[in-house]
Amino acid sequence: MVTGTIYRMAINPQQTPRLSLFPRGASINAAGHLVIGGCDTSDLASEFGTPLYVFDEATIRHQCREFVERFTGRYPDAKVSYAAKAFLNRAMAKLVMEEGLGLDVVSAGEFAIARSVGFPSDHVYFHGNNKTPLELVQALDWGVGRVVVDSMHELKLLNQLCGERRCMQDILLRLNPNVDPHTHGHTTTGVLDSKFGIAISTGQAEEAVKAALEMRSVNLLGLHFHLGSPIFETTPYETAISVVLDFAKEMKQKYDFDMVELSVGGGFAVAYTMQDEAPMPAVYADAVVGKMSDLLLKKSLLPPRLTIEPGRSIVARAGVALYTVGAMKDVPGIRKFVCVDGGMSDNIRPPLYDAKYEAMVANKAAEPNAQTVTVAGKLCESGDILIKDIQLPRMASGDIIAVPACGAYCVPMASNYNANPRPAVVFVKNGEPRMVRRRETFEDLYGLDAL
Repeated sequence: MVTGTIYRMAINPQQTPRLSLFPRGASINAAGHLVIGGCDTSDLASEFGTPLYVFDEATIRHQCREFVERFTGRYPDAKVSYAAKAFLNRAMAKLVMEEGLGLDVVSAGEFAIARSVGFPSDHVYFHGNNKTPLELVQALDWGVGRVVVDSMHELKLLNQLCGERRCMQDILLRLNPNVDPHTHGHTTTGVLDSKFGIAISTGQAEEAVKAALEMRSVNLLGLHFHLGSPIFETTPYETAISVVLDFAKEMKQKYDFDMVELSVGGGFAVAYTMQDEAPMPAVYADAVVGKMSDLLLKKSLLPPRLTIEPGRSIVARAGVALYTVGAMKDVPGIRKFVCVDGGMSDNIRPPLYDAKYEAMVANKAAEPNAQTVTVAGKLCESGDILIKDIQLPRMASGDIIAVPACGAYCVPMASNYNANPRPAVVFVKNGEPRMVRRRETFEDLYGLDAL
């Protein structure tokens, strides 16, 4: 799978800039093929079939280390926890564990995956706005590190379950600071009209703090907020930190509550298109640590542990979706459709969030862009459009289209719509591919059915 000579010359100024959206070190080889992790993507498509999700392991590890170094370099008592909902399987959980990150999970299924690879339970944070009693029991029995409590209902339920088991559970309270992160409405979680968090402005957050401190079976360590994703600005974080630290000072004065941990969530942005300008981890670190350190001093609060929860910003750029071109349909005066063998069943983000993507023709990566096309999926929905009006080289049936920045949310949100098997997932490293999730079979589709 090692590709040999790498194409070093910038042959086409229109095409090669898109390489910056692909995993680190992506290149074009002498055959004019896109190379990721030392592997020819055309060879990957031939060997594993398409649709195929390819993750560059070096890019994932680089992002893990970048967040750790940038935040701990500015604030030594900082903890980076990977937000598993962005993408999780056993290989990813093992990689995160090897990099020394914590893990944020939102379901019993996610911590079951973590548990299967021996992930240390005390480094796991359990999130979610409606954790079931069974999920909480399983988390307690596993010894999960933190439960991030999302409501008064959950707080009372957790205290009851802990009391029955005669255990004490460390918790954070997820607050709603009512701060707009200026992102898509479906991914905004920190405004007042949200199902997430306990509102500060309504007085409910204070009620939760007071109740938690009076409970015998939960140990309130700190506060948490998450504003949404992707957030291309640092100002929302600074604003929310100010709101939450004002609240922490008030709780210290009223109830002698010492906040020993503060989580500012995740939501750090990535570039999906050439027009996107996503801040580097260092920029987020400067803003978060700078604002927090300044206000802690002014408010005479003890420095808490700082926790961040990057997910998308760890894996999005690392992942590339490969599709095979099938039918092409030219509607004169309207548009030219290029249809591929995947679509909204493996990437729901375009119809769900109006997400925008770029692409390259993986086996013609050195050829000039010669036409404007719309890349359409194969699902029986008019909204099954992956990319509208993009300039690409002339194509034929059998060509391979590569879509970058597909590492986050595509695979975990994939479905079997139209009874399509979900795609295989491959990790690549130093020219060697490793299948970490096989493609589903038709037998998998009906294997749970009962006649």
